[in-house]
Amino acid sequence: MALSLPAASPSIAANEIRGQRPMIARVIATLLTGVLLMGAAPDPYAYMEEMEGAQALAFARAENARSLPQLQNDPRYASLYADALKIATAKDRIAGVGFAGDGSLRDFWQDTDHVRGLWRTTTLASYRTGAPRFRTLIDLDALAKAEKANWVWHGAACLPPADNLCLVELSDGGKDAASVREFDTKTGQFVAGGFALPEGKHRYDWIDKDTLVVATDWTKDQVTTSGYPYVVKIVKRGQALSAATEIYRGKADDGGYGVSPIVLREPDGKVAALIVQRPLDTFNAEYHLITNKGAVKLDLPTKSTVQGYVAGRLLVSLEGDWAGQGMRQGDLVDFDLAAVKAAPGALRASLVLRPTESQAVEQVATTRGRLVVALYDNVKGQVLSFARGPQGWTSSRLDLPADSSIAIASASEQDDRVILSVTSYLTPSTQWLADAAGGEPAVLKTSPARFDASRHTVEQFWATSKDGTKVPYFVVRPKGLKLDGTAPTLLYAYGGFLVSQTPAYAATVGKLWLERGGVYVVANIRGGGEFGPRWHNAGLKLNRMRVYDDFFAVSHDLIDRKITSPRRLGIMGGSNGGLLMGVALTQHPELYSAVVIQVPLFDMIGYTHIGAGASWVGEYGDPAVPAERAVLDSYSPYQLLKAGQPYPKVFLETSTKDDRVHPAHARKAAARLKELGYDYLYYENIDGGHAAAANLNERAMRQALEYTYLTQRLMD
Repeated sequence: MALSLPAASPSIAANEIRGQRPMIARVIATLLTGVLLMGAAPDPYAYMEEMEGAQALAFARAENARSLPQLQNDPRYASLYADALKIATAKDRIAGVGFAGDGSLRDFWQDTDHVRGLWRTTTLASYRTGAPRFRTLIDLDALAKAEKANWVWHGAACLPPADNLCLVELSDGGKDAASVREFDTKTGQFVAGGFALPEGKHRYDWIDKDTLVVATDWTKDQVTTSGYPYVVKIVKRGQALSAATEIYRGKADDGGYGVSPIVLREPDGKVAALIVQRPLDTFNAEYHLITNKGAVKLDLPTKSTVQGYVAGRLLVSLEGDWAGQGMRQGDLVDFDLAAVKAAPGALRASLVLRPTESQAVEQVATTRGRLVVALYDNVKGQVLSFARGPQGWTSSRLDLPADSSIAIASASEQDDRVILSVTSYLTPSTQWLADAAGGEPAVLKTSPARFDASRHTVEQFWATSKDGTKVPYFVVRPKGLKLDGTAPTLLYAYGGFLVSQTPAYAATVGKLWLERGGVYVVANIRGGGEFGPRWHNAGLKLNRMRVYDDFFAVSHDLIDRKITSPRRLGIMGGSNGGLLMGVALTQHPELYSAVVIQVPLFDMIGYTHIGAGASWVGEYGDPAVPAERAVLDSYSPYQLLKAGQPYPKVFLETSTKDDRVHPAHARKAAARLKELGYDYLYYENIDGGHAAAANLNERAMRQALEYTYLTQRLMD
């Protein structure tokens, strides 16, 4: 007998992600999880999947009351918290400014006086000075107080070319689901009777000042199995959402993160094309061109990503081979947009950039007339500027510091300027202003040092994984470290969703760990994007154990080099990295004395019905598919927890408001550990979303808890 349920469909970021599944599907899935998925008695902790259920919250509060005193009563906690808060709220931090079309710079800023934050604006001339003058657009602390809401900033989407009308997104407590309101930066006010969307996991953009393109749950529960929108409509100013005009409809069983409109624009702001992305699973998607005659499917491979539009060219990155066009995974290609519109079913790709085996395209951005690419080579960054001429693209490399991570923070649509962030583990971050069309980049701002790095050095090593693959990792250590296996060492990794772990200034780690005698290690294991799509694709679904084998190889390499030993080795990871921590705990507990498991996935047999889990089938596989289920069975931490193992005392963290990786994963892990008689620590932030912190104070608290735990386990 087969029961048909709705088909299955991360942070880090990415960022890279937002809705609730239909109530009936949630109820059925919760009731039948144990029988249908685990093949055994119903899960005794299924009640944990009710995000704010009374029994689940009672468990969380009791665990907080038991665990927090063990850390906060440690005499070192207060100083760790003070140091973490000082760094998080420092007023001399570099502002994350970006170009606005009206010629200004804008940023979102938080400090001790504004823990929720300020959205504000300044001029470039003022920003260059030692004391720039900012004008506040929105005071989130004041707004939250006035509206008696726990608002968390999710950003603003503004209408080019002036960027004065903006769609401001606000989340209640840090959830991915958020509400949207129209704001006028000229008046500094929300627009009375303006565009507004109620709480949901929306996808939207401007068409013009009186028109939006929106994907949302237009009727109750009109979302995919994983809780994301699949219907796109055009909304006119003053029009009720119920009267919006539909232009595209996916399917309720679509995977991924829901349909998304993509608006391509000319430099003057005029719409050049409207495209809808329809995800099929986590990493495969269709693209549809919206025309006067309806939606027309573009002849693009499903493993590809639209990256932008400039100089009449549509830019696309390939995450898989495109044999018919002679293109490879990792390539950056382009198309003449006029030809795309004329024949969307017969595209002709041109190669823009083909990375080598040691390289990866990390970011793609466009200015008014330039294509700008952040390229990494053996996890070290550079930035290339491309110009389009009669013979195609030509490139030049911007003169920026070597052996650093370089990110494109903002690209101007009014000219060819870019703002770049340059960072490394021990060197305070710098902010650069560059003209992609030529000229020497110049430093805009330099962050003050947050810890004494003079006694430390950084090395890159390579471990050999089980299948012979060489896996790089960075070690930040004291210069005079004795290789006797006694160094307290924290190993961090992620290993998923094409997210790269590139070197970044270790402000909090430096102050709370390195200065106190610790060693910090970051592993660039497969599943990430450090070497492009091939590095990510190598660890998908049936090959998932390669990711974990890489992590264990790095752990063994650290021990073999006598940098540390199992007694002094701790590990940390969040979200997909939290799953990695669970696998390490259950498969090789003898290697570690501390395990920090942040906002994790844990129940990989039931994950597709928990939170947004069904959207990640493309990464992990589907428990309903026998071959994929067999692999999931081999590593799912929740099912593999058992008595009599040498588990260290772990620290589990989650957030009640996390509607991406549901808190049930951490709750159920803690409940199972408790049932089996293990000692562990658990902290659930009642707000905070997927970051497990809704404001700077909560972030500092979480960090202080983590490093108190690590100090107790690895330094004492």
